[in-house]
Amino acid sequence: MNYRKLGKTGFNISEISLGTWQVGGKWGDAFDHTLAEQILHEAVDGGVNFIDTADVYGAGESEKAVGKFVKSRSERIYVATKCGRQLSPHVNEAYQPAVLRKFVEDSLTNMGLETLDLIQLHCPPTEVYYRPEIFELFDRLKDEGKIQNLGISVEKVEEALKGIEFDNVTSVQIIFNMFRQRPAELFFAQAQKKDVGVIVRVPLASGLLTGTFSQNSSFSEGDHRNFNRHGEKFDKGETFSGIDYETGLAAVEELKAVFPGYENLAPVALRWILMFEAVSCIIPGASRPAQVASNLHAADLPPLTEEQQKAVNTIYSQYIKPSVHPLW
Repeated sequence: MNYRKLGKTGFNISEISLGTWQVGGKWGDAFDHTLAEQILHEAVDGGVNFIDTADVYGAGESEKAVGKFVKSRSERIYVATKCGRQLSPHVNEAYQPAVLRKFVEDSLTNMGLETLDLIQLHCPPTEVYYRPEIFELFDRLKDEGKIQNLGISVEKVEEALKGIEFDNVTSVQIIFNMFRQRPAELFFAQAQKKDVGVIVRVPLASGLLTGTFSQNSSFSEGDHRNFNRHGEKFDKGETFSGIDYETGLAAVEELKAVFPGYENLAPVALRWILMFEAVSCIIPGASRPAQVASNLHAADLPPLTEEQQKAVNTIYSQYIKPSVHPLW
C-alpha cells in the first residue's frame, strides 16, 4: 500500500481506503455487523488506515461497526464521518449550528470515540457554503476537542471551490472517475494550492466501471441504482455518476477494448484515479471482502500508458462529457 498526505490534516493515509456506504451488506439490505467486521478486517489487513462513514449509513449502524472495529485493532486508523443528511427536509434552512453540534455528538456516541479525526458536511445544499456561521461552529467543536478536522463532501465543483475558501476546511470529498472528469480541470489545482486533501468517492460509478453489468442486470428495491437513476431521492450524480445507464454500458464496452484481459475493470479504473497527484485517497465501497481485495489490487498495477489515457479521454468526450460534464 502507498500512502499520501491528506492535505493540511497532516494525516498520512492509504491511497486506497474504504467507504462504508454498503459495508454491512448490499444497498437496501439489513445491516450485517458480522459481514461489516469481515470487510473492515480485510481492508486494514491490506494496509488501509482511513475509513469513511456517515451517520445515515445503516441508520447509525455503520458508525457503530466502525467504532467497535477501530477499538479492536492496534494500528492507527483514521476515522472520517459525515453529518447533515439526517435533516428532513434536507434544505438550507435546516442547517443550524445547534443541530449540527448534536449530530457530531451523536456520532461520537455511536462510535464510542472521544474525538473525530475528520467530520464532513454531507453534501449540503449549495446555499450552506455561503454561511460562515456554519463553518465557525466547527472551530468551536475543535477547541472543545470533539473534532480534529473539518471537511466537506460535495456534489458540484462549484461547491468545492466555494468551500475551500474557508480556512478550516481541510479536505473535500468529491465524485471523480473515468466518467466524471471535471474536478481535474480547475478544482484539483486550487485544492493543491490551498493544501486541501481530496477524497475521491464513487470511483467506480456505482459499479458501472467494473464492466460486469449488462442490460439484464437487476438491482434490489432498496438499491439506489434501482430507484434514483433520475434523482428521485437525492442528487442523481450519486447513481452511476449521473450517466444514462445504456450510454454508460456502451462506453464501458469501449473501455474493455482499451484494457483487454480484465474481466473486472475496477482495478484499472481505480489506478486511473491514482494518476492524479492531487488525489489524497480513493474510498471505494465493498459489500463483501473479495471486493476489498480487488480494489486494493489497483495499487499494484503499473501506471496507465499515454495511449491508454488518451483512449479513456476520447471515450469520455464521445459518450459522457456532453450530458454529464456541465452539471457537476
